[in-house]
Amino acid sequence: MDLGLKGKVAVVTASSQGLGRAVAEALAQEGARLAICSRDADRIGSTGDHLKKTYGADVLAEVCDVTDPQSITGLKDKVLEKFGGADVLFANAGGPPPGGVLDLKPEDYEQAIELNLMSTIHLAYAFLPQMKDKQWGRIIASTSITVKQPIPYLALSNISRVGVVALIKSLARDLAPFNITANTVAPGYIMTERVKQLLDARVASEGISFDQAVEQMAAQIPARRTGVPEEFGALVAFLASERAAYINGETILIDGAMYSGLF
Repeated sequence: MDLGLKGKVAVVTASSQGLGRAVAEALAQEGARLAICSRDADRIGSTGDHLKKTYGADVLAEVCDVTDPQSITGLKDKVLEKFGGADVLFANAGGPPPGGVLDLKPEDYEQAIELNLMSTIHLAYAFLPQMKDKQWGRIIASTSITVKQPIPYLALSNISRVGVVALIKSLARDLAPFNITANTVAPGYIMTERVKQLLDARVASEGISFDQAVEQMAAQIPARRTGVPEEFGALVAFLASERAAYINGETILIDGAMYSGLF
């Protein structure tokens, strides 16, 4: 299936590893031009080299801290300079530390909101003007299954990510007349560095082996396995495409049927 992404400019944040890198790879396979970023200069440079060598992609690899509005402005300026604008924005950031409510302080919530919600707000406002000018755009925000089903010991994620869903829903309603869609992708357990950190925390707190922790996690999932990043990347690539033009304002789970609710 031709997704119509060849030549489109896609901004993918936090893309040196994990889900962000999987999205960058999926879009590169479709022929998109890419602006990728992370806080780690070596890692993002290596990722950019890999995308160029493997897919022949036109890549801008930059250092950017998405919790810093000035850093986002710098990224936007580099994208404008190289590509003239952006067609697709995949707003992504690392997850906040694990912990229950009694383990946390109010300032922990502030940091989590800066990481997950405010970064998405600043990224959207940075790239929306060019999308409106072109009368075409795709905004896709990465959250978590926690926006539908809070998970024990992930209080910061449970709380900080739901605002992203409200933001995306609001953007979808306001931007639909400009042929811009906005959607949220909410992964369950997909085996990335982030999930490995959560498993390591379970190993430390429960005194079990890593393999046992993986088995316990998989037992919660009807698919009886964790997902792989490539499955996530494929979903985002479709939502970024012309073929997904009538999907707007949605929160789409990718969780192996882990979520048990109806809505």
